[in-house]
Amino acid sequence: MGDATLLLLEQLIARASVTPDDAGCQALIAQRLEAIGFVCEHLPFGPDDARVDNLWAVRPGARPGPTLVLAGHTDVVPTGPHEQWHSAPFVPTYREGRLYGRGTADMKTSLAAMVVAAEEFVAAHPAHAGRLAFLLTSDEEGPSVDGTVRVVDTLEARGEKLDCCIVGEPTCVDTLGDMIKNGRRGSLSAKLTVIGVQGHVAYPHLARNPIHVAAPAIAELAATSWDAGNDHFPPTSFQISNMRAGTGATNVIPGEAQIDLNFRFSTESTPESLKARVAEILGRHGVEHRVAWTLGGSPFLTRPATLSAALVQAIREETDVEAELSTTGGTSDGRFISRICPQVVEFGPVNATIHKIDEHVAVDAVPRLKNIYKRTMERLLASETPS
Repeated sequence: MGDATLLLLEQLIARASVTPDDAGCQALIAQRLEAIGFVCEHLPFGPDDARVDNLWAVRPGARPGPTLVLAGHTDVVPTGPHEQWHSAPFVPTYREGRLYGRGTADMKTSLAAMVVAAEEFVAAHPAHAGRLAFLLTSDEEGPSVDGTVRVVDTLEARGEKLDCCIVGEPTCVDTLGDMIKNGRRGSLSAKLTVIGVQGHVAYPHLARNPIHVAAPAIAELAATSWDAGNDHFPPTSFQISNMRAGTGATNVIPGEAQIDLNFRFSTESTPESLKARVAEILGRHGVEHRVAWTLGGSPFLTRPATLSAALVQAIREETDVEAELSTTGGTSDGRFISRICPQVVEFGPVNATIHKIDEHVAVDAVPRLKNIYKRTMERLLASETPS
């Protein structure tokens, strides 16, 4: 294919960057950005055997203006069984108007589109206002401890001030342009250990079954309405993702039961309020327990402003689609960037095949996505009104 964005996308797909391995994606992108005046800084974090590559690249403009950041991740999830793919997952393959390969939708299409959009924008507006920047990591699909969050810590310590950020997550549902994420729910997880007394199943009076003890509390936790949500967020949800107990023998009452649980919470709840309500329910049911909490991220919301207006207009001009602002779905690295950037939104291709066998993207959507990013840059950083 002769399209510049597709050609770069093919190069990125061919790099098997299974998290946290960047596999040279950021070096390729940095080379392209340096050629158009970006100053690139590589920020590796983490242990040598699991190093996370991060890239912070900035192109200063010729006059004052906002800092617009394009953010994303070069790592992808594992492929699953190769034999179930109709083509090799790291060999970009075209079939029936689609480009197949791991990372096509999540999120190498967005990265390729952002880079080529920046190249075209700089060529047309070399003396643009403000700053254009890239923030890339190879740790979004993994633990997310040595990636964007560490870069944000570094930038915050330097006193960097960011104004707008587009995270290239795949956000669209049915067609390119139908959805922008302008916020995300928070994620709070817990490993709950219910303490019992091990014994023989024939002598239950000499034991205390932690599964039986926990069952009424679990039922109440599952039935609880944690909040009603608000105009921007759906109600907070509670889910148990795993339960483990027992020795493997059928005649032994387990001494402990382990339960993994998760809240996806709105701004109507806080980690503290959720923890307190869980403790109250467990206490009321007499559940002896230990619990280890992990806050994956707090909710963030970007109310409609200059960034979302520019992006909505760019989508309308390129696709004739009216984008919906939404906060549904999982977490993203936007939760970290929002600490130092007042306007953070996410926008990328259709997300129907992310993390799936035969992940793909529509070929005709790729150059249009590039054009949307470019139009947005023009509205925020160029004095001229884009044509």
